[in-house]
Amino acid sequence: MSKKAAKKKVPRRPSPKKIAFVGVGRMGANMARHLKDLNYNITAIYDVNRNAAEDLAAELGATAFKKLADVTAAADIIFTVVTNDAAMKKIFLGKKDSLLTNASGKTFINCATLSPDSQKAISTAAKRRKANCIEACMASSISHAREGKLYLMIGADPDVYKKNIKLLENLSTNLRYIGKIGKAAEVKALVNMVMNINTAGLAEGLGLAKAMGHDLKLICEVFSQTGANSRVLETDADDMIDRDHECWFSSEHAAKDSGIAATLAKSKNLNLPVNAATKSQYDQMVKLGIGDLDKSGIAELTFPGRTGTKKKNTRVRKR
Repeated sequence: MSKKAAKKKVPRRPSPKKIAFVGVGRMGANMARHLKDLNYNITAIYDVNRNAAEDLAAELGATAFKKLADVTAAADIIFTVVTNDAAMKKIFLGKKDSLLTNASGKTFINCATLSPDSQKAISTAAKRRKANCIEACMASSISHAREGKLYLMIGADPDVYKKNIKLLENLSTNLRYIGKIGKAAEVKALVNMVMNINTAGLAEGLGLAKAMGHDLKLICEVFSQTGANSRVLETDADDMIDRDHECWFSSEHAAKDSGIAATLAKSKNLNLPVNAATKSQYDQMVKLGIGDLDKSGIAELTFPGRTGTKKKNTRVRKR
């Protein structure tokens, strides 16, 4: 075999753009890994958890920066996957350090579940610096991020969306353009509001069935064939029964997202009592110190004999 034939063929890069990730918890890190698998040029990593940033940077052949401004300088497209509005404001509008430093020509793809007002404020600030924003709201799990099978709801100016559609498609098997900045965040708030309500309802239904002495496996089978069926029944019922609340989507985040929906409803003079009741349950979990449990942990408030505390051997995944 010739030396030329023996050489491993290096796949062409899908894009010449340099890509950075800010916020490399479970979702952000696995999105970065997937893009690296596709031979995108991942150049910069940032996280408040320095060890997580440095470990991922070493894995991907990137640089873990200590300053946000350096991240922007090292990339053309910057993904942000942070926890809430406050974290978003800090990375974009911080006085001492900011992603918007010398950001002209850069594109920010913001993937966290934020309030629509926050998404719009960041986009406006970016435009002042001649940069662009895309909101890419995710309704998917960690495994989907790793495999490039995210469900993404996009809010962006149409021309900005079109320029970046190939990259977004490489992360998603279900890509939905919702409208201008802020609109995708509204839809994501609706998705999580309904999901949280369904989760709380299932926990109460199974808790009451348990109290009445029913076989919960049988109850789940009955639910699955009737109007009580839901996606949450498939994903969370066994975890509620087994008290296995390994964290994929935390109860603390559920409380936050139900709160975003409540704020939107208030702005439209709507009363959403079921959402309010659901939010109060998740708020209670946070107060009890169990907000880091998966959303299925709401069953700890409704099942008989449980006291709103963690099961001792419950596993909670690290970020």
